[in-house]
Amino acid sequence: MASKKKPKKKSTKKNKRRVATNSRKKSANKSGSTVTLGGNPVAVSGKLPAVGGPLPKFSLTTSTLQEVGNKDLAGKRVIFNIFPSIDTPTCATSTRRFNEIAASLQNTDVYCVSADLPFAQGRFCSSEGLSNVKTASSFRSNFGAAFGVNLASGVLKGVLARAIVVADESGKVLHTELVGEIANEPNYDAAINSLR
Repeated sequence: MASKKKPKKKSTKKNKRRVATNSRKKSANKSGSTVTLGGNPVAVSGKLPAVGGPLPKFSLTTSTLQEVGNKDLAGKRVIFNIFPSIDTPTCATSTRRFNEIAASLQNTDVYCVSADLPFAQGRFCSSEGLSNVKTASSFRSNFGAAFGVNLASGVLKGVLARAIVVADESGKVLHTELVGEIANEPNYDAAINSLR
């Protein structure tokens, strides 16, 4: 009888673990958002920073492998152009478009942020002659979690959703956009207008 009870205890422990894991997954989905990729739903890990609130604490890795964070942006307006990978057509297009936009903006840094290695981002901008945007990688940082933009399901799970976050010189968030369909470009005009 003792040998029969031991498997039941193990089974109960396994069931409790499954319930706890499923509960965590459900609560993560409830606290996050959903976008689509080719019309198929994709879970996003959290929510974008609140407009009117401060930028979350974050760090990113630049093309020179240096860390950049909140303190490095002090006194500058910033646009974060966040996307899955520089090696996809829409991400490349948004980087080119923001490079054009950045040329006419005063006291504003435009960071193109993805989980790509800094080398890939730098290679793309160099080959395209893009010098008005800055590239930054989330590959070894908390950026995706802090900004609520980690893709949590689907074939792109583990990279960043397509989103825009704009902040003023004091780090106050002026505008956010989580692009509903990953294959679509962001609303450039809304991002720029938030700085006026």
